[in-house]
Amino acid sequence: MIPDASCRLPDAEPQHQMFDLKKYLPTTKKELQLRGWDEVDVILFSGDAYIDHPAFGAAVIGRVLEHAGYKVAIVPQPDWRGDHRDFTKLGRPRLFFAVTSGSMDSMVNHYTAAKRLRSDDAYTPNGKAGMRPDYCTITYCNILKQLYPDVPIVIGGIEASMRRLTHYDYWSDRLMPSILVDSKADLLVYGMGEKQIVEIAKRGIQHDIPQTAYLTQVPETNKQDIITLQSHESAVKSKQVHAENFRLIETESNKINAATIMQPVGDQYVVVNPPYPTMTTEELDAIYDLPFQYRPHPKYKDKHIPAYEMIRFSVCMHRGCFGGCSFCTISAHQGKQITSRSENSILRQINLLKDLPEWKGYLSDLGGPSANMYGMHGKDMSLCEKCARPSCLHPTICKNLNQDFAPLLHIYNKVDSLPYIKKSFVGSGIRYDLMNETYGRELITKHVSGRLKVAPEHTSDSVLKIMRKPSWEQYERFHRFFEQVNTEVGLRQQLIPYFISSHPGCTNQDMQQLAERCRQLHYRPEQVQDFTPTPMTLATTMFYTGINPYTMQPVYVARTKEEKQKQNSYFFWWKPQETKAKHKNQTRASRVKKHTI
Repeated sequence: MIPDASCRLPDAEPQHQMFDLKKYLPTTKKELQLRGWDEVDVILFSGDAYIDHPAFGAAVIGRVLEHAGYKVAIVPQPDWRGDHRDFTKLGRPRLFFAVTSGSMDSMVNHYTAAKRLRSDDAYTPNGKAGMRPDYCTITYCNILKQLYPDVPIVIGGIEASMRRLTHYDYWSDRLMPSILVDSKADLLVYGMGEKQIVEIAKRGIQHDIPQTAYLTQVPETNKQDIITLQSHESAVKSKQVHAENFRLIETESNKINAATIMQPVGDQYVVVNPPYPTMTTEELDAIYDLPFQYRPHPKYKDKHIPAYEMIRFSVCMHRGCFGGCSFCTISAHQGKQITSRSENSILRQINLLKDLPEWKGYLSDLGGPSANMYGMHGKDMSLCEKCARPSCLHPTICKNLNQDFAPLLHIYNKVDSLPYIKKSFVGSGIRYDLMNETYGRELITKHVSGRLKVAPEHTSDSVLKIMRKPSWEQYERFHRFFEQVNTEVGLRQQLIPYFISSHPGCTNQDMQQLAERCRQLHYRPEQVQDFTPTPMTLATTMFYTGINPYTMQPVYVARTKEEKQKQNSYFFWWKPQETKAKHKNQTRASRVKKHTI
């Protein structure tokens, strides 16, 4: 069960008490002894450092299990080389091992779009690279199965979630089967995992738990609504088959009342159970009320963790995203429907943050996956229950969408009225196609830290259509509005646009057009994101197949290293030739997806 919404965090304690090891989930045998534990129920292995904060999935899963009465320990970034002592140091759990690669897919974490090894890792102390293996979930699971063959393994997090069925792996340039096959895990939790993990702890490895996936020798026949995909082997042989499979997967995943999905692989079947109903505000509040310390574990003393530094004084106000961008995994992982926290829940978290020793009075972000979707939902939810649109904003904004900004503006005003708040900013991305003048003025005049980041992604409407993004004309209108408001109030703030090169559907001519528009607007980007195909997105499916799954028509794809480099180099028109050559072979590191479990 999700924790009772009546549970509340105690008032923040003095600084010297914040490093009490017993206030964190135990990570060592010594910490188990401090609690008087001889064994634990669940041991959680994570590819990230342990940060006890609700923005990090391992901490959330651990705290939810703890609240449900289970003894939980966490092993962050175990050494998978050598004698594997990190995998045995806490012994055998009573119930199961839980494994996650962390907040990012390990391959996205490790490699650039040019498949070059990254020099840092935002989720590791001091940003040190190399602290988790490639295909992290598979590696951890294989080690645990070797050491403890009789102990069940449950996998989850973004890597497992987006690899639950046949998927294209950019780094090996091939279709891979469900991660269940190679990991040999007993159960896969997809999406946000709080409800599933408690149910698994209560009932064990059962095949009827919602929002889970499993392998079976016997096909499912006793469920009312089952969609059977073409086999993994068929998809490997035919790109058209893979495109058709993806269309079915995405369409079903966007439904409130989804069917069971089944796919043959070898002599087995992957079965994906439908998800739980969208979480309520009360359930989400209860998760944020768990006793997080809002700091990295004390073992990381004097070390900085870049991902934590980024969100230390930020507040995520909702889950989910109904934007449906072709290249993004947020809606696929968190869900299309929005669950918003209550005003009191948000204020309670801010009250805790202000007692951290580093607090200076500034909130870096009052946001979410898309910062201005707070409180939004269908006017008539019965219509939403029949809807399978991947986006509520594209190609046009759904007429059934409640676009009321009053609740969000109320939160802004409430937060800004707190005596210990000097300034609150909106640091996460906003949808400028989802904005009225009242909200826009409030945002620009009061909540921009000098630079407002937005993501038009391209200037070509044909490319934007494939991306499921608004037209360039809409961006230009917002740009004019931004400049107008700044002029009226005497501010000199900048609008910082993000662009993507080499996205499916984007030609060299499109990139030339983008470069020309950048010249006209005097944009001189230092870094630009080269499209990175990540598992189980529409854009990745088009990248691999060269087919739009919804039209089955061919799509131009810049696939080779040389083609991708050429497209990316258009962004640096303003640089001297020798500098341009240097940047030609570089890609912008993938932006950290915040607030993702």
